[in-house]
Amino acid sequence: MNAVVIGVILMLGLSLARVNVIVAMIISALVAGLTAGLGIKESVDAFNSGLSAGAEIALSYAMLGAFAVAISKSGLTRILADKLLAKVNAKGSGNETFLSYFILLIILGCAISSQNLVPVHIAFIPILIPPLLVVFNQLRLDRRAIACILTFGLATSYMVLPYGFGGIYLYSILHKNLVDNGLDIVNTQVPMAMIIPALGMFIGLLIAVFITYKKRREYTEQPLTTQSKSAEVENPKKVMIVGLCAVLASLVAQNLSGSMILGGLVGVMIFSVFGVVKWEENGDVFSKGVAMMAMIGFIMISAQGFASVMQATGDVASLVHSSAALFDGNKPLAAGVILLVGLLITMGIGSSFSTVPIIATLFVPLCLDLGFSVMATAALVGTAGALGDAGSPASDSTLGPTSGLNADGQHDHIRDSVIPTFIHFNIPLLIFGWIAAMVL
Repeated sequence: MNAVVIGVILMLGLSLARVNVIVAMIISALVAGLTAGLGIKESVDAFNSGLSAGAEIALSYAMLGAFAVAISKSGLTRILADKLLAKVNAKGSGNETFLSYFILLIILGCAISSQNLVPVHIAFIPILIPPLLVVFNQLRLDRRAIACILTFGLATSYMVLPYGFGGIYLYSILHKNLVDNGLDIVNTQVPMAMIIPALGMFIGLLIAVFITYKKRREYTEQPLTTQSKSAEVENPKKVMIVGLCAVLASLVAQNLSGSMILGGLVGVMIFSVFGVVKWEENGDVFSKGVAMMAMIGFIMISAQGFASVMQATGDVASLVHSSAALFDGNKPLAAGVILLVGLLITMGIGSSFSTVPIIATLFVPLCLDLGFSVMATAALVGTAGALGDAGSPASDSTLGPTSGLNADGQHDHIRDSVIPTFIHFNIPLLIFGWIAAMVL
């Protein structure tokens, strides 16, 4: 049996059995190597040779994690939460419907910004959401709609906006792995290829907010199980000004250098230079930033090692040729299978960032052999990687929203986060990813 097929199926099975993803990839890589006749030493060497490819990505994540911790320590997110609460509680804020959609719009903006403009990832959720639960209860907002809004902002923005975590996904991961596997594509073409799939997620969001979860839902007042209050910010005006400068400087540094590492570093240093984050706290900022992003960073490094072993087996070419013969030039069928396999792998791993190095090894040569265009190939691999991120129980895109919305114990992770996001995002993403492959 093909060693690549054995490796991928074993990795997926172990992940679904809740074995640690890193352990699952190491075991599966070694089994695939042995199946191909590489031997233990050769398999380990191939795995190790791929690890360096993920080092820059992991360091980028760690630096953006430090930036997120600096923003949190500065009190910037606390100020934004307080201003939103003041707006909600102000007299004459308007009718209930207007106020509800205003709040949902603000939450959507925060979620999108957390990936691209102010790259704090999910760190803003436990700060912003728990204080607003009492307001959600008063307005009888269905928290499943809020979960969909948060997940949309966390997942869709990195698919099309090449800044912050979007820059990592689109350029450092997706474009790099497309090129490494033989696709001749300019990095600026990658975000364009993802527009149609992202449109599918946007339609799913509209359905969730305006149709599925439009009706009011009753919640009872419960004490919060997580800490929702933080220390008072001494100089809010200074924090707002310095925070804005740090964000803008980080974006400029990233654009000029093409490095997320430098962008995150510039943001952290501005907070420190202007005294918003004390110099003596710098060590704590970086250590907590690394800790916050360590798991996903190591997963991405391991994924590069796994992909390296798959290539070293030499079975990729035979798998591609046999798959192409099986599809017999049937592009619609091939596109559907590619997307479904991407969905299964990402659901098991829980990270779209870690899925791309694995599936690109298989699907880029297959797409080229079947005659898909460059843009269609990019859309297929990018969509196959993103699929499952929204609906995986182990994904940050679902765990993050649950951490905030369940602060009073009234939001179930599976029923209220995983299932709603899977239905409203993964299904449209499958459809629109397939459409992109057919029309691009």
